[in-house]
Amino acid sequence: MIIQVCVGSSCYLKGSPEIVELLQKSVEEYKLENEVTLTGSFCIGKCNRVGVTIQVDDDIHVGITRENFREFFAENVLKKLERK
Repeated sequence: MIIQVCVGSSCYLKGSPEIVELLQKSVEEYKLENEVTLTGSFCIGKCNRVGVTIQVDDDIHVGITRENFREFFAENVLKKLERK
């Protein structure tokens, strides 16, 4: 699984460094280092007024914040890896 976090100026200002940190900690917590590749990406092209844009494989998710991160990670990372 490849997870790209937008680090373009808009997402950077909306917290992408914090989201990257949460992703790194979650990948370590669930011991997914061999299953997940984390990368940064300049503008994914789906800017949102709130939160950060993240692409998980081919799926783009907008509006990711510290408050909804756990739900995002459970639904879009953990569940998808269970299916593989």
